Amino acid sequence: MNENLFASFAAPSMMGLPIVVLIVMFPSILFPTPSRLINNRLISIQQWLIQLTSKQMLAIHNQKGRTWALMLMSLILFIGSTNLLGLLPHSFTPTTQLSMNLGMAIPLWAGTVITGFRYKTKASLAHFLPQGTPLPLIPMLVIIETISLFIQPMALAVRLTANITAGHLLIHLIGGATLALINISVTTAFITFIILILLTILEFAVALIQAYVFTLLVSLYLHDNT
Repeated sequence: MNENLFASFAAPSMMGLPIVVLIVMFPSILFPTPSRLINNRLISIQQWLIQLTSKQMLAIHNQKGRTWALMLMSLILFIGSTNLLGLLPHSFTPTTQLSMNLGMAIPLWAGTVITGFRYKTKASLAHFLPQGTPLPLIPMLVIIETISLFIQPMALAVRLTANITAGHLLIHLIGGATLALINISVTTAFITFIILILLTILEFAVALIQAYVFTLLVSLYLHDNT
């Protein structure tokens, strides 16, 4: 119980070399490209889920926004599969690293903002100053809206990092408590183990929900700028 709780979040290395890049690339193996005329059940389910998600997420977009379909679907598949693989024992979850999440959030956010200023310049500038604002409040509101705009990628990254990290810490703590309680009270240890199983099931749901929320917010930012 005295071990470092955050040791599992340290970037892994092999022979002194970081292997984070290999871990990040690994989920792409889980989504094979169909090469047969008739797909098997696994690929059929995979394609059905992708079509269902893309149809729901792109329903609010116009033709210009739908050009981001491949990017959004790749994003939700990558984050979802990475989160799920991170729940395996002795594994590493890249999405617990704030630097990686910022590396995803900032370029996507910047792309939506640049798209808005390029194709909807007046509408994008109008977000900084709501209609009917009293004249004395104009400078303050412009500053507030500018700050809120630049906080968006930080909110994306911190939300994903905090939710995934909190879930892993809870599993670690309850798992350690279960092992410690075995020698004290088997009944209490069994109850704690049941809680651990329920929490693990919840974390599977959180892993998928956070991937969907991250992608959905990027989609909403894109919708506001196209």
